[in-house]
Amino acid sequence: MYVHPTYALAIAAEGLGFAMAERDSGEIIRILDQMILRAVEARASDVHLEPKASRVRVRFRVDGVLLEQRSLTLRLFQPMVSRIKVLANMDIAEKRVPQDGTFKVKVGGNDVPVAVRASTFPSVSGEKVVMRLLLGARTIPLDGLGLAAQQLKAVRNMVKQQSGLILVTGPTGAGKTSTLYALLQEIDTASRNVITLEDPIEVQLPDITQGQVAPKAGFTFEVGLRAVLRQDPDVILVGEMRDLQTARVAVQASLTGHLVLSTLHTNSTVETMTRLVDIGLEPYIVANALVGVISQRLIRKVCPRCVIFERVTSEVSEGLGIDVHPEVEVASAPGCPSCMNTGYRGRMGLFEVLDVDDELRQIIKEKITTGAIKRTLREKGIPSLRRSGLRMVVGGLSTWQELVRIT
Repeated sequence: MYVHPTYALAIAAEGLGFAMAERDSGEIIRILDQMILRAVEARASDVHLEPKASRVRVRFRVDGVLLEQRSLTLRLFQPMVSRIKVLANMDIAEKRVPQDGTFKVKVGGNDVPVAVRASTFPSVSGEKVVMRLLLGARTIPLDGLGLAAQQLKAVRNMVKQQSGLILVTGPTGAGKTSTLYALLQEIDTASRNVITLEDPIEVQLPDITQGQVAPKAGFTFEVGLRAVLRQDPDVILVGEMRDLQTARVAVQASLTGHLVLSTLHTNSTVETMTRLVDIGLEPYIVANALVGVISQRLIRKVCPRCVIFERVTSEVSEGLGIDVHPEVEVASAPGCPSCMNTGYRGRMGLFEVLDVDDELRQIIKEKITTGAIKRTLREKGIPSLRRSGLRMVVGGLSTWQELVRIT
């Protein structure tokens, strides 16, 4: 298990062992700051604190994977939970129901504070705490996401449409919001009215109107979307289509002169087309509304400091389910201190892009099976996620094991 040197300085003899007196609030503050600093230095997106029978398990999510850290003693845990609750404006006395909140903290002498979204969850052994670290408001341009040249051209053609529905799909943590923001940057906001509905607003963008839903107050995606339609919009971004009602309003909006961007939790472009019909939308409406689908994942990049290259073996082709030329070399990495002994450092986007044409619209209307749709896509030369990722593996950017893991 890798422990960063700056983090190790704060470790004392007991448990995670931060050198402190148990009830010294000043030391509790310092230990929490050290933990957040360590997580920032490790490029972690989340910090997990999980109470167990004899210890508190500490894990950082780095590049989408949880990495074990040294444990925290139980006697130090409750003061830390109380500190987090105070910062996040939670009820410090309530331990029976989940809570969430946000706060900002400056660590390591940095002028820019780290935004933290904290949540608690009651468990058998106590309250589990997860802190999501929001490391600065920045957006990635469309050509910086990792799209192949042909995919980039197809996506830009989608965004140029005056109306229709563009869906970005994938599991939680696949980078869908970054793609939506990149799409918005391609739109002329000087001549078009762009309004968003998000939960939460992760990056504040100039020249557009951003709204954050508040379900407890009755401001849901469905209610907000109906209100947005009275604001003379040209482009509408809906953070997520979570239910049939929201989907119906979004699709109708896309059919009445608006360009609608949204996300859906599906695993592929093919599944997206069938899912819309399965949740209750009429096939002919889906076919007429849908402009394009972008399915995506985040794939870990191989560590440049410990990368090695090896000739392809039969194991690679069998694992991928794709024939790879035997003279090709693929990357692997044993791990080093730079990558916390994981063999990977950083992530990039992996995409499957589907531009919906008349032939695909007819297929959707006829409710043809997913197998038939896949065959059509192969005939059109549209690569699946795994085949798109093969170019990254052959190019030495990632490993075949990582590609298999995420696809």
